[in-house]
Amino acid sequence: MSELKQTIRQDLTTAMKARDKLSTSALRMLLSAIQAEETSGARHELDDATVLKVIAREIKKRKESAEVYAQNGRQELADTELAEAKVFEQYQPAQLDDAELEALAQDAVKEAAGDGEVSMKLMGNAMKIATAKAGGRADGKRLSAAVRAALQG
Repeated sequence: MSELKQTIRQDLTTAMKARDKLSTSALRMLLSAIQAEETSGARHELDDATVLKVIAREIKKRKESAEVYAQNGRQELADTELAEAKVFEQYQPAQLDDAELEALAQDAVKEAAGDGEVSMKLMGNAMKIATAKAGGRADGKRLSAAVRAALQG
C-alpha cells in the first residue's frame, strides 16, 4: 500500500474518533475514488504518484461543482464542496507560486523548442515537459496558461 494511501486511512480513523463529520465524509470519498482507480482495468496497487493524480482529479471535481452550485444560487452546497477540496489539498505537495510557475513554463518551452523556432505548434510537447516538471505542484489550467504565455511571449 502506498504511504499516501496509508496516511489517508490513518487520518480517516483520527477524524472518526474526533467526530469530525466533514473530514470523515471527505476522506471516505477520497478513499473510494482511490479504490475505484485501483480496481478499474487491470487490478493493481497504486503508487504515491498515481494517488496524487486521483487527489488532484477529485479537487478539480469539487471546485467545478462548487462553481456550478454558486452560479445557481446554492452557496451552502458550494461551501461544502470547497471544504471537501480543502481537506484533499492537505495531501498534495506545496503548490508553485506564479514566479516559479512562469520559470518552469519558460524552461519547458526552451526544452521543447531546442534550437528551433518557438511557436504555438510546440504547445503539446511543452505541456508534456511542464507537467512532468511540475509533478502535481500546479493545477492544469494554471500550467496551460503559463505555457501558452511563454510560447506567445
